[in-house]
Amino acid sequence: MKKIILSVAVLMSAMINNTFAQNKTTEEASSYEKRKLKIEEVNFVSSYYGQDGNNSAVTGGIGTEKLTDFANSIDLKLTKYDWKNRLHTFNIDLNVDFYTSASSDNIDPLTVSSASRKDTHFYPTISWSMKNDANRTTKGLSFSYSTEYDYKSYGFNLNFAKASKDNNREFSIKGGAFFDTWSVILPPELRPTNYGSGAHGDRDPIESRPRNSYNLAFSLSQIINKRLQVLVTAEPAYQEGLLSTPFHRIYFKDGSESVERLPGTRMKLPIGMRLSYFLGDRTILRAFYRYYLDDWGMKANTMNLEATVKLSPYVSFSPFYRYNTQTAVKYFNPYGQNDINSAYYTSDYDISGFNSTFIGSGVRFMPAKGVLGIKEWNSLELRYGHYTRTTGMTSNIVTMLVKFK
Repeated sequence: MKKIILSVAVLMSAMINNTFAQNKTTEEASSYEKRKLKIEEVNFVSSYYGQDGNNSAVTGGIGTEKLTDFANSIDLKLTKYDWKNRLHTFNIDLNVDFYTSASSDNIDPLTVSSASRKDTHFYPTISWSMKNDANRTTKGLSFSYSTEYDYKSYGFNLNFAKASKDNNREFSIKGGAFFDTWSVILPPELRPTNYGSGAHGDRDPIESRPRNSYNLAFSLSQIINKRLQVLVTAEPAYQEGLLSTPFHRIYFKDGSESVERLPGTRMKLPIGMRLSYFLGDRTILRAFYRYYLDDWGMKANTMNLEATVKLSPYVSFSPFYRYNTQTAVKYFNPYGQNDINSAYYTSDYDISGFNSTFIGSGVRFMPAKGVLGIKEWNSLELRYGHYTRTTGMTSNIVTMLVKFK
């Protein structure tokens, strides 16, 4: 993996040098070539996540939700100034998740090779941005790819930001589009004749359907004074295509069975505000509130509180707490409560009404001489979080972040 990353970095550097050199005089090009593409920092993140509950959508809103996920990410940040003294930043982000899911194994409980019983999720991202201090703008773009056992996704993002003359205020806009293709995996009792299972190694054909997502994000940040900063955001989004999950079973009031069915479009609108308050040299307080609504009938309120406290010049402690409350989409009913005459129906508790809390803390080490005396090892951070829902689902996550500079 390191050889691949270094090869990409060298190739990008060569392309940039050639492009600019062709458009400058010999003297300008000679001066510019001294500014090499350099590795600014490398971040490695590893986490372990486990959850359990008794409201699996795979079995109609009842049954195990047990799942474990081991995720790893390496982020390589490279920078370079061009002949106009504009800062170019390149990020190469490689992510791999390994998970097992008892609930997904119940798609086909009579086999030991159900689709998504265990799988690998691979999702790299490549991004570029350019910061121009002369006109106080930053612009960039990114490309992402994601693949798992039942879908593939391609994503594109553009962003632009403009700061005020005193750099106390900044407006930014981001736009993105994601084009997904999903395999239509069905429970065995509801499959047509000669229809495949979707499991690894099964050569029988299954259908594929598209799901496209488009989103915008507007934000305005303002420094109120030397202690207080404010950020306001709005992030409208639109989805179309296969928005239901075909292997989610539905059990109707009359005892009959089908698969989840949801509308082919969805509009979402989250609006949020973040406050950052610097309480002296040792403590930073952050508060975030978000209101969410969509045209499926869901409304949600989320509040997040976090503090960063310096215990010493080299150690900081960051407790956090998040509370969320949401209403169910209008198509949700528990196990055995959906009406067979309804146009749409689901028993997925992720889009039901519930309250949830997420509480935990992190500790960060930044020794002056580097972690374990390794100068380039800039910091080590460990975080733990515990999540609970009023539906009974619980989860725990442990994360380690290592930064090299």
